[in-house]
Amino acid sequence: MPARVARPDTPMTLPELDGRRASYRERVGEALRAAIIAGQLAPGRVYSVPALAEQFGVSATPVREAMLDLVKEELLEPVPNKGFRVTTVSEDRLDEYTRLRELIEIPTVVALAETADPEAIEALRPLAQAIVDAASEEDLLAYVEADMRFHLALLSLSGNGTLVETVRNLRLRSRLYGLTALLELGELEESAVEHLELLECLLTRDPKATRNVMELHLSHVRGKWAQP
Repeated sequence: MPARVARPDTPMTLPELDGRRASYRERVGEALRAAIIAGQLAPGRVYSVPALAEQFGVSATPVREAMLDLVKEELLEPVPNKGFRVTTVSEDRLDEYTRLRELIEIPTVVALAETADPEAIEALRPLAQAIVDAASEEDLLAYVEADMRFHLALLSLSGNGTLVETVRNLRLRSRLYGLTALLELGELEESAVEHLELLECLLTRDPKATRNVMELHLSHVRGKWAQP
């Protein structure tokens, strides 16, 4: 069964944002953001506002507004009279992003093994399971969305909002160029299960095991996941 995100004609749909009321601009932005990170919208390719608006079943205005928001995040760049191009990230820049994530995320999560409320950690299990389910169903867009929500929710237990927003921006800029390849190798579910393993390490208050899982998990970013 082919990866859903690997097909260029795969339709994108508007997500519900944590069950809350959200504007079309927000929902289109989330859908485009996930598609860019997962590689469904290819680096260097130009996408027109009218074509995407038709695909989403909305007017051009929220699509254009959402794409301008993604320009500010450096995920897109405007192409006069044509649309927006997905920006390309250099290998050196990807290495920089990954190193920053390692410096921030690993010690933060390791510290949670000793400080986080077990109930708060357990509350993340549905998100971790959603990642596993998405991998099992070969739904890469759902995988990316659930993975982002899980990691940011976990980091938010540190109580440092600036840290969470910094990691969010780094994750958005990193992209997961090789996520389809990971699926084709049959290793996406293995990576997904690491989220559940991480929760178990945190619940057993084991900093060493937590560090090991985090280091393994982040190694995918510049290992299997990040190969163009």
